[in-house]
Amino acid sequence: MMPKADSGILRTSDFDYDLPESLIAQTPVEPRDHSRLMSLSRTDGGIQHHRFYDLPKMLRSGDLMVFNDSRVMPARLRGKRTTGGAIELLLLSRLSPGIWRAIGRPGRLLRLGAAFEVTGEGGSMRGEVMEIEHEGERIIRLDGEEHLHDVGEVPLPPYITETLADSERYQTVYAREEGSAAAPTAGLHFTDELLERVRAMGVQTVFVTLHVGWGTFRPVKDDDVTDHTMHAEYWELSSEAADAIRCARVEGRRVISVGTTAVRLLENAASLSADDLPHAGSGWADIFITPGYRFKVVDALITNFHLPRSTLLMLTSAFSSRDIMLRAYKEAVTQQYRFYSFGDAMFIH
Repeated sequence: MMPKADSGILRTSDFDYDLPESLIAQTPVEPRDHSRLMSLSRTDGGIQHHRFYDLPKMLRSGDLMVFNDSRVMPARLRGKRTTGGAIELLLLSRLSPGIWRAIGRPGRLLRLGAAFEVTGEGGSMRGEVMEIEHEGERIIRLDGEEHLHDVGEVPLPPYITETLADSERYQTVYAREEGSAAAPTAGLHFTDELLERVRAMGVQTVFVTLHVGWGTFRPVKDDDVTDHTMHAEYWELSSEAADAIRCARVEGRRVISVGTTAVRLLENAASLSADDLPHAGSGWADIFITPGYRFKVVDALITNFHLPRSTLLMLTSAFSSRDIMLRAYKEAVTQQYRFYSFGDAMFIH
């Protein structure tokens, strides 16, 4: 049975909650699958507490799990303007060869036409601000982008203030297709061994690609949720993955999305087809899922605990209900769960 949609006007403040700063995870749990896992019924709000390595107990043979295999780029660039002054850029998405959308600081040094240089041990890149968009994002040209791995750094979210010893810890073990500005964090809990356990019990796994933009995680500033504009993210869905997903839907087997990014890809792809099922393709997804949305593909969701007032909290509230989700978050705070990218997870089913 699908949960009832929340009624009334959606306000951003309806998706706020209190979180002690001490519960914002600064470092990942080791091993990956030893993080905590809250099992949450999307219909009645029932909660059980587990460790992530207990996940196979909640799965059944015939389930199909969908993973986002996007890999985080070394998207943080530190350099200087050619006329002087240190600058920092975060690459959001590659629009075409040598052309990128980025955010940067300080804005006064990154005016239209500003030239800059980024250097590292293995090379250097030069760039220029070509356009400034209405929300302050820059369209920049980068010369020498083949040196990105020599000069760039893997970015961490701004709420993580500690240095990460191994940047691979901010990548999933199955990350392959580089292009994200932030990790699809629900997948960070999986180890190769856990994936093998899942497959051995008859659970099918498929991989899709959605390159995560920084805008996915930003708080919604508009009071009326409908005034918020989602930033588009590039996605690719292979014929093999699409066929497996459609087969599972037709046969009545559960489709379990690992992360909200995979949800957005699947539901966006389904919205483009006449049969409400995802078909192979690629493009830019700007779907904004809020309470009242009717899910076409996803039956269960593995996800982390998200920022207050964020589009991701709205999406998970749409998958269950706002009241159930906020009660679960309150329980997570009481039980001292760890929050955000390096935090614990929930299985909504």
